[in-house]
Amino acid sequence: MARDGREARRPHGELVADVMAVLWAAGEPLTAQQVKGALPQGLARTTVTTILARLHEKGTLERTRPGRSFAYAPVADAAGLAAGRMRRELEKEPHRDLVLKRFVSSLSADDGDALRRLILEAESEPSPAREGEVEPEGRP
Repeated sequence: MARDGREARRPHGELVADVMAVLWAAGEPLTAQQVKGALPQGLARTTVTTILARLHEKGTLERTRPGRSFAYAPVADAAGLAAGRMRRELEKEPHRDLVLKRFVSSLSADDGDALRRLILEAESEPSPAREGEVEPEGRP
């Protein structure tokens, strides 16, 4: 849709999703210029740089400086980022049990079955020792 000879602005979330898709597909850190080149629309490099910087500030991207420009890479895949958002939302709530109860009761039968299976799998996996945690004596 054009207005005054210009393209209508796309929602910010859509641009972020496109940038993340480019980074996930790349499998290696990319500079703002490389991300801009991989996007189909003609965005300004400054727009891409701003999106990347904000995602870095939020902890969604890690940033390195291999040369003169920063290069960005996702800290997690899409599922990992969604899980992190869910965990942060749950941590904000004082009545976690109630939130979890409402969430579980809203699941479809298939999702409920999948959640039960995943909980059983997680319980059967050995939990990795946390960094700096000392095992009690007599345990390997």
